[in-house]
Amino acid sequence: MTRTQEVEVGARQSSLHPFRGAVIRGLGVLLPPLLTVVIFLWIGGTLQQYMLEPIMGGAERLLVWGVADVRSEQDFPADQLGKDKENPVLGDVVYQRLDSGSYVPKAVYAVVRRHATDEVTPRSGQGVYRAYVRLTYLRPAQVIPLFLALFLLTLYLLGKFMAAGIGRFFWGLFEGGVQRVPVVRNVYSAVKQVSGFLLNERDMRVSRVVAVEYPRKGIWQMGFVTGEGLLHVEAAAGEECLSVLICTSPVPMAGFVVNVRRSEVIDLNITIDQAIQFIVSCGVVVPRPKGGKPPVAAAGGPQLLAASDASCSSPPPEPTQR
Repeated sequence: MTRTQEVEVGARQSSLHPFRGAVIRGLGVLLPPLLTVVIFLWIGGTLQQYMLEPIMGGAERLLVWGVADVRSEQDFPADQLGKDKENPVLGDVVYQRLDSGSYVPKAVYAVVRRHATDEVTPRSGQGVYRAYVRLTYLRPAQVIPLFLALFLLTLYLLGKFMAAGIGRFFWGLFEGGVQRVPVVRNVYSAVKQVSGFLLNERDMRVSRVVAVEYPRKGIWQMGFVTGEGLLHVEAAAGEECLSVLICTSPVPMAGFVVNVRRSEVIDLNITIDQAIQFIVSCGVVVPRPKGGKPPVAAAGGPQLLAASDASCSSPPPEPTQR
């Protein structure tokens, strides 16, 4: 390639830099709200699939059982069927004959017929009443706000109940029963530990942020202490170990767990939220220590952060005698 061609290629590449920079900036502006919406949609979809739809299905079956008025030809006098077999009268109620041969009140059928096409109009009496209940009693505009209000109220009452001694007693009985089921107890125990780690508001030792040298000396990884180390690992290491969740960017919980000697773990004076921001932003958002105090610098050079044990910090080497 000649010098002229190299200059032309460089000019074309430089002309693309403003466009590429603008696209990246626009993507940086768009991604946070987009991912926030996606997360909330996922939460809403999960609540709808596993809570709202089963509750609405049970309420629908209960209401249909309570209000359904489905008749057959044997329920009408012979003279009424002889006058008008399509719309017989029983008492003061006019009924509509369906394709299945059953009869429902004409007023109920009219409500369903107004909101349905010929292709989806129910053919049976139970089908008509299921559609009628959904259109009359279980409208989404009314059911969803009521469901959210009752869901929050249930969470509040459950939290208050668990805070009381009798609540913990009954919950202990429930967990004792779960622990007797061979397969379920393993899944339940793991899920409980993870949910407790994420949702517990108390300051626990297992929720502190640490740094470890991984995968080799000189490279520091940020992680969360999730518990004590394995007994066999501690026996081989000759000292107490910790289980540390090594987080990966940009998804903090998509990491892996390692067992590290306690003496090789350095406590970071930052909150969990700050650590998550640092991981999600791929190191762009650098957390500041709690209280606004900078890390203490040693005499021999800058120190990473205060160690969790006295054994983590070693004294500076003595000067060599000449």
